[in-house]
Amino acid sequence: MTLKAHRLANSPRRLRVASYNIHKGVRGVGPRKRLEIHNLKEGIESLDADVVCLQEVRLFHHRQARHFASAGQHWPEEGQAEYLAPQGYDVAYRTNAITRHGEHGNAVLSRWPLGAIAHHDVSDHRFEQRGLLHVPVVWQKRQVHVVVAHFGLVHASRVRQVQRLAHYLHAEVPGDEPLMVVGDFNDWGERLDEPMRGIGLDRARPVGPAPAPAAVTFPALAPLFALDRVYTRGWTCHVTSVPRGLSWARMSDHLPLVVELELA
Repeated sequence: MTLKAHRLANSPRRLRVASYNIHKGVRGVGPRKRLEIHNLKEGIESLDADVVCLQEVRLFHHRQARHFASAGQHWPEEGQAEYLAPQGYDVAYRTNAITRHGEHGNAVLSRWPLGAIAHHDVSDHRFEQRGLLHVPVVWQKRQVHVVVAHFGLVHASRVRQVQRLAHYLHAEVPGDEPLMVVGDFNDWGERLDEPMRGIGLDRARPVGPAPAPAAVTFPALAPLFALDRVYTRGWTCHVTSVPRGLSWARMSDHLPLVVELELA
């Protein structure tokens, strides 16, 4: 049985979604800098997610490619999104930030077919280039909308980015179609849930008699903060999980968040 067939046979009504800030596939500084993109590929495949939403993904970075090549390490020839995608997955990628030697942005890797790819700039000031990646996913013969976000480092910027997100969704996503907004929200103070509820999005947490605690994902070695989240409209969350261990802590400064969703 193929991996896709296994997922269909065991949970045909649930969509398994992962969010992961991969830190551009590199960890460490100076002589201790190491290339983690190859380990990330194995890690992402092990998540067995139907939809993987990535932040801080590179299409290219010329200086780092030369650096690792000189050290005998292989920088992928294709973009990181394509390299990381498990076999048979569709890929969507758009750049958020352009730097002197390269760039980085958001990506979606999907076991299910993707629709037209859209990108929307939500940068709040010139020092932080931020964007939304919007991709419809055709799941179980139903179109569901996936938006990948990576919000700013300042709370006031994040609040304004929520409003820009609201304007974009109002214009581009039909109100009766299922939606998830996934990514790294940089919300250290846990203050974004209310503004997100104000635009019709609830944080994905398992249903139950008592509120589920937030799934902490940062810093990877000893996580304390729930920076990585999934906000939804039209979905019920059944499971949230965060892989732990030294191998995950090495690969990025964030841990991945995995949720299982069912249409409400």
